[in-house]
Amino acid sequence: MNLNVPPHGLRTANETPRVDLVLITEMVTPGARVLDIGCGDGTLMRLLAAKRGADARGIELSQVGVNSCVAQGLAVIQGDADTDLVHYPDLAFDYAILSQTIQATYSPRHVLEQLLRIGRRAIVSFPNFGHWRVRTQLLFGGKMPKTDNLPDRWYDTPNIHLCTINDFLDLCRDAGAKVERVVALNAYGTKLGVSMPLFMQNLFGEQAVFLLSR
Repeated sequence: MNLNVPPHGLRTANETPRVDLVLITEMVTPGARVLDIGCGDGTLMRLLAAKRGADARGIELSQVGVNSCVAQGLAVIQGDADTDLVHYPDLAFDYAILSQTIQATYSPRHVLEQLLRIGRRAIVSFPNFGHWRVRTQLLFGGKMPKTDNLPDRWYDTPNIHLCTINDFLDLCRDAGAKVERVVALNAYGTKLGVSMPLFMQNLFGEQAVFLLSR
């Protein structure tokens, strides 16, 4: 379910996977049943199978991504996170994963509630709009920021619901989600210290990964 975002990168086999995908893989227990929403070319699904022995299924909006996954023998169907998750039964998976895509959905709360319904746990990653570089560009440039994680101009970006780490915490409370773990990554892909206060993670984290449950 790409939503025109390059969620898993369409990488070649020799390229290093995105740091957040490696972190997500570490959060998944061995042998888990996983639904990867917005699976792109299947990079995360391959990691989950190789590193965790997971039974990974995928849903992807773009035909290019679906074709790439099917060509690799991955179990992927074409679908849209905003409309198609309702067709999955309750607790059908151990983990429902949405990586770098929730900011491009039309109804983030609805999507998050569906993740928590169909998965015993949900993992969500997204670019943090509260990062200090974003704030600086807005303050001094007076224009929508562009960063490595937000490379598009305001009029051609697929992102329609950008948020900060604090914003996402508010959404979790409203949706009845229990936050089991939060990991913020800086511009170099390094984890920020777990003892760092959340307001500091919101300032220095360029992206965040949340492990959630109901």
